[in-house]
Amino acid sequence: MHFRPLHDRVLVRRIEAEEKTSGGIIIPDTAKEKPQEGEVLAVGPGTRDENGKLTDTTVKTGDRVLFGKWSGSEVRIDGEDLLIMKESDILGIIEPVAELKQAA
Repeated sequence: MHFRPLHDRVLVRRIEAEEKTSGGIIIPDTAKEKPQEGEVLAVGPGTRDENGKLTDTTVKTGDRVLFGKWSGSEVRIDGEDLLIMKESDILGIIEPVAELKQAA
């Protein structure tokens, strides 16, 4: 199935957190919090401003993003648990360190 979000909505797959701490302690499922990091799978076309002009979204498919703890609506598409959220619920884009060094 292909899913295309409307307006400024974004489809995100949570990126699961490590099951061990850096010291090697295994974290049980009951003690884990849901990750607040994800990968953008699909992006809507954007919103319209007061004049009717389409404003593009900032995030794009493939971006790794951080979002708020209670952001989005959980949905199940093709047996996979995903999130649909407004672009404004996304706190930021995680960029690889190599890209940051080149920009400086």
